[in-house]
Amino acid sequence: METEESPRLLLVEDDLVIGEATKLNLERHRYDVTWVVDGLDAWEAYRAPHGKPFDLVLSDIMLPGMDGVTLCRRVRERANTPYVLISARTDAIDIVSGLEAGADDYVTKPFDIQVLLARLRSVLRRAEPPEPESAAGAAVTETFGDVTLDRAALQVRRDGRLLALTPTEMRLFLELVDAHGAVVSSRTLLSRVWEYDEWADDSHVVTVHVQRLRAKIGAERIETVRGFGYKLAR
Repeated sequence: METEESPRLLLVEDDLVIGEATKLNLERHRYDVTWVVDGLDAWEAYRAPHGKPFDLVLSDIMLPGMDGVTLCRRVRERANTPYVLISARTDAIDIVSGLEAGADDYVTKPFDIQVLLARLRSVLRRAEPPEPESAAGAAVTETFGDVTLDRAALQVRRDGRLLALTPTEMRLFLELVDAHGAVVSSRTLLSRVWEYDEWADDSHVVTVHVQRLRAKIGAERIETVRGFGYKLAR
Protein backbone atom coordinates (compact mmCIF):
# COMPACT_ATOMS: atom_id res chain seq x y z
CA MET A 1 0.00 0.00 0.00
CA GLU A 2 1.44 3.40 -1.02
CA THR A 3 1.86 6.05 1.64
CA GLU A 4 1.45 9.77 1.05
CA GLU A 5 4.79 11.48 0.54
CA SER A 6 5.75 14.10 3.11
CA PRO A 7 5.89 17.68 1.77
CA ARG A 8 9.47 18.97 1.46
CA LEU A 9 9.78 22.25 3.35
CA LEU A 10 12.70 24.69 3.37
CA LEU A 11 12.78 26.46 6.76
CA VAL A 12 14.88 29.63 6.91
CA GLU A 13 15.21 30.91 10.50
CA ASP A 14 18.32 32.36 12.15
CA ASP A 15 16.97 32.21 15.71
CA LEU A 16 18.27 28.85 16.86
CA VAL A 17 15.62 28.32 19.55
CA ILE A 18 12.70 29.17 17.24
CA GLY A 19 14.25 27.26 14.35
CA GLU A 20 14.82 24.07 16.34
CA ALA A 21 11.34 24.14 17.90
CA THR A 22 9.66 24.86 14.56
CA LYS A 23 11.60 22.10 12.79
CA LEU A 24 10.70 19.52 15.47
CA ASN A 25 7.02 20.48 15.42
CA LEU A 26 6.84 20.36 11.63
CA GLU A 27 8.56 16.98 11.52
CA ARG A 28 6.06 15.65 14.07
CA HIS A 29 3.36 16.63 11.56
CA ARG A 30 5.03 14.71 8.72
CA TYR A 31 6.95 17.51 6.99
CA ASP A 32 10.37 16.73 5.52
CA VAL A 33 12.25 19.80 6.80
CA THR A 34 15.56 21.27 5.65
CA TRP A 35 16.55 24.04 8.08
CA VAL A 36 19.08 26.76 7.25
CA VAL A 37 19.90 29.95 9.16
CA ASP A 38 21.25 32.16 6.36
CA GLY A 39 19.41 33.62 3.36
CA LEU A 40 22.24 32.94 0.94
CA ASP A 41 22.46 29.33 2.09
CA ALA A 42 18.69 29.08 1.66
CA TRP A 43 18.93 30.28 -1.94
CA GLU A 44 21.65 27.73 -2.68
CA ALA A 45 19.58 24.97 -1.06
CA TYR A 46 16.52 26.02 -3.07
CA ARG A 47 18.42 26.19 -6.36
CA ALA A 48 20.10 22.81 -5.91
CA PRO A 49 18.01 20.71 -3.52
CA HIS A 50 19.19 17.26 -2.48
CA GLY A 51 16.48 15.01 -3.89
CA LYS A 52 13.15 16.34 -5.15
CA PRO A 53 12.42 20.11 -5.24
CA PHE A 54 10.92 21.83 -2.22
CA ASP A 55 7.13 21.98 -1.99
CA LEU A 56 7.11 25.01 0.32
CA VAL A 57 9.40 27.71 1.71
CA LEU A 58 8.88 29.07 5.25
CA SER A 59 11.19 32.01 5.88
CA ASP A 60 11.83 34.70 8.46
CA ILE A 61 12.16 38.23 7.05
CA MET A 62 15.24 39.39 8.97
CA LEU A 63 18.10 37.05 8.02
CA PRO A 64 21.88 37.20 7.63
CA GLY A 65 23.28 36.99 4.11
CA MET A 66 20.01 37.69 2.30
CA ASP A 67 16.73 38.91 3.80
CA GLY A 68 13.53 36.93 3.41
CA VAL A 69 11.92 39.44 1.03
CA THR A 70 14.85 39.29 -1.40
CA LEU A 71 14.88 35.50 -1.12
CA CYS A 72 11.15 35.46 -1.89
CA ARG A 73 11.68 37.62 -4.96
CA ARG A 74 14.40 35.28 -6.25
CA VAL A 75 12.28 32.20 -5.64
CA ARG A 76 9.33 33.81 -7.41
CA GLU A 77 11.48 34.65 -10.45
CA ARG A 78 12.32 30.96 -10.71
CA ALA A 79 9.05 29.18 -9.82
CA ASN A 80 5.64 29.40 -8.13
CA THR A 81 6.71 27.43 -5.05
CA PRO A 82 4.39 28.36 -2.15
CA TYR A 83 6.18 30.87 0.08
CA VAL A 84 5.20 31.84 3.64
CA LEU A 85 6.94 34.60 5.60
CA ILE A 86 7.53 34.78 9.35
CA SER A 87 7.51 38.29 10.80
CA ALA A 88 7.44 40.18 14.10
CA ARG A 89 4.03 41.74 14.79
CA THR A 90 5.31 45.30 14.31
CA ASP A 91 6.82 44.70 10.86
CA ALA A 92 3.77 45.79 8.82
CA ILE A 93 5.95 47.44 6.16
CA ASP A 94 8.11 44.33 5.83
CA ILE A 95 5.00 42.14 5.57
CA VAL A 96 3.58 44.23 2.72
CA SER A 97 7.00 44.24 1.01
CA GLY A 98 7.12 40.46 1.28
CA LEU A 99 3.64 40.04 -0.16
CA GLU A 100 4.48 42.43 -2.98
CA ALA A 101 7.60 40.34 -3.69
CA GLY A 102 5.40 37.31 -4.23
CA ALA A 103 4.83 35.67 -0.83
CA ASP A 104 1.55 33.77 -0.53
CA ASP A 105 1.04 34.35 3.18
CA TYR A 106 2.70 35.27 6.47
CA VAL A 107 2.55 34.38 10.14
CA THR A 108 3.53 36.69 12.98
CA LYS A 109 5.87 36.00 15.89
CA PRO A 110 5.29 34.65 18.44
CA PHE A 111 3.09 32.15 16.60
CA ASP A 112 1.02 29.23 17.79
CA ILE A 113 2.15 26.04 16.05
CA GLN A 114 -1.45 25.10 15.23
CA VAL A 115 -1.94 28.45 13.48
CA LEU A 116 1.28 27.89 11.52
CA LEU A 117 0.22 24.38 10.54
CA ALA A 118 -3.18 25.64 9.39
CA ARG A 119 -1.53 28.31 7.24
CA LEU A 120 0.85 25.80 5.69
CA ARG A 121 -1.95 23.34 4.90
CA SER A 122 -3.93 26.14 3.31
CA VAL A 123 -1.10 27.37 1.09
CA LEU A 124 -0.32 23.81 -0.04
CA ARG A 125 -3.98 23.24 -0.93
CA ARG A 126 -3.99 26.48 -2.94
CA ALA A 127 -1.02 25.17 -4.91
CA GLU A 128 -3.12 22.23 -6.09
CA PRO A 129 -5.04 22.77 -9.36
CA PRO A 130 -8.67 23.80 -8.76
CA GLU A 131 -11.33 21.27 -9.62
CA PRO A 132 -12.45 21.58 -13.27
CA GLU A 133 -15.93 22.81 -14.11
CA SER A 134 -18.41 19.94 -13.79
CA ALA A 135 -21.70 21.60 -14.65
CA ALA A 136 -23.02 20.54 -18.05
CA GLY A 137 -22.58 23.25 -20.62
CA ALA A 138 -20.47 25.43 -18.33
CA ALA A 139 -18.25 27.89 -20.17
CA VAL A 140 -14.64 26.76 -20.46
CA THR A 141 -13.26 29.95 -22.02
CA GLU A 142 -14.35 33.37 -20.79
CA THR A 143 -13.29 36.81 -21.97
CA PHE A 144 -12.99 40.06 -20.01
CA GLY A 145 -11.87 42.80 -22.35
CA ASP A 146 -8.37 41.80 -23.47
CA VAL A 147 -8.14 39.05 -20.82
CA THR A 148 -9.13 35.44 -21.58
CA LEU A 149 -9.55 32.65 -19.03
CA ASP A 150 -9.24 29.03 -20.18
CA ARG A 151 -10.64 27.01 -17.27
CA ALA A 152 -9.75 23.63 -18.72
CA ALA A 153 -6.06 24.54 -19.03
CA LEU A 154 -6.10 26.91 -16.03
CA GLN A 155 -4.49 29.59 -18.17
CA VAL A 156 -5.06 33.34 -18.31
CA ARG A 157 -3.96 35.36 -21.33
CA ARG A 158 -3.84 39.09 -21.98
CA ASP A 159 -3.75 40.19 -25.60
CA GLY A 160 -2.90 36.57 -26.39
CA ARG A 161 0.11 36.54 -24.06
CA LEU A 162 0.11 33.84 -21.37
CA LEU A 163 0.25 35.36 -17.86
CA ALA A 164 2.32 33.78 -15.11
CA LEU A 165 -0.19 33.76 -12.26
CA THR A 166 0.75 32.13 -8.98
CA PRO A 167 -1.71 29.52 -7.64
CA THR A 168 -3.00 32.05 -5.11
CA GLU A 169 -3.49 34.70 -7.80
CA MET A 170 -5.31 32.17 -9.99
CA ARG A 171 -7.70 31.23 -7.17
CA LEU A 172 -8.30 34.91 -6.41
CA PHE A 173 -9.07 35.57 -10.08
CA LEU A 174 -11.45 32.60 -10.23
CA GLU A 175 -13.35 33.85 -7.17
CA LEU A 176 -13.85 37.23 -8.85
CA VAL A 177 -14.85 35.57 -12.13
CA ASP A 178 -17.37 33.31 -10.41
CA ALA A 179 -19.01 36.30 -8.72
CA HIS A 180 -20.25 37.35 -12.22
CA GLY A 181 -19.65 41.05 -11.66
CA ALA A 182 -20.93 41.16 -8.08
CA VAL A 183 -18.82 42.73 -5.34
CA VAL A 184 -16.80 40.26 -3.26
CA SER A 185 -15.72 41.40 0.21
CA SER A 186 -12.21 41.02 1.58
CA ARG A 187 -13.64 38.81 4.33
CA THR A 188 -15.17 36.48 1.74
CA LEU A 189 -11.93 36.33 -0.24
CA LEU A 190 -9.94 35.58 2.92
CA SER A 191 -12.34 32.77 3.74
CA ARG A 192 -12.53 31.21 0.26
CA VAL A 193 -8.99 31.73 -1.03
CA TRP A 194 -6.89 31.77 2.16
CA GLU A 195 -9.30 29.82 4.43
CA TYR A 196 -8.99 32.55 7.07
CA ASP A 197 -12.26 32.20 8.98
CA GLU A 198 -10.55 32.93 12.30
CA TRP A 199 -8.25 35.65 10.89
CA ALA A 200 -10.77 37.47 8.73
CA ASP A 201 -9.82 40.91 10.08
CA ASP A 202 -6.47 40.76 8.25
CA SER A 203 -6.81 42.60 4.94
CA HIS A 204 -3.10 43.11 4.06
CA VAL A 205 -2.92 39.83 2.20
CA VAL A 206 -6.00 40.54 0.05
CA THR A 207 -5.02 44.13 -0.75
CA VAL A 208 -1.53 43.21 -1.91
CA HIS A 209 -2.65 40.17 -3.92
CA VAL A 210 -5.29 42.27 -5.67
CA GLN A 211 -2.55 44.78 -6.55
CA ARG A 212 -0.37 41.99 -7.91
CA LEU A 213 -3.24 40.57 -9.94
CA ARG A 214 -4.08 44.03 -11.31
CA ALA A 215 -0.48 44.47 -12.45
CA LYS A 216 -0.84 41.33 -14.56
CA ILE A 217 -4.39 41.49 -15.95
CA GLY A 218 -4.76 45.29 -16.05
CA ALA A 219 -5.74 47.74 -13.32
CA GLU A 220 -9.04 48.50 -15.02
CA ARG A 221 -10.18 44.85 -14.79
CA ILE A 222 -10.60 44.88 -10.98
CA GLU A 223 -12.70 47.63 -9.46
CA THR A 224 -12.47 48.59 -5.79
CA VAL A 225 -15.85 49.34 -4.24
CA ARG A 226 -14.77 51.33 -1.22
CA GLY A 227 -16.00 49.90 2.04
CA PHE A 228 -17.37 46.75 0.38
CA GLY A 229 -14.73 44.87 -1.63
CA TYR A 230 -13.78 44.13 -5.23
CA LYS A 231 -15.48 43.19 -8.46
CA LEU A 232 -14.31 42.11 -11.89
CA ALA A 233 -15.14 44.34 -14.83
CA ARG A 234 -16.46 42.44 -17.82
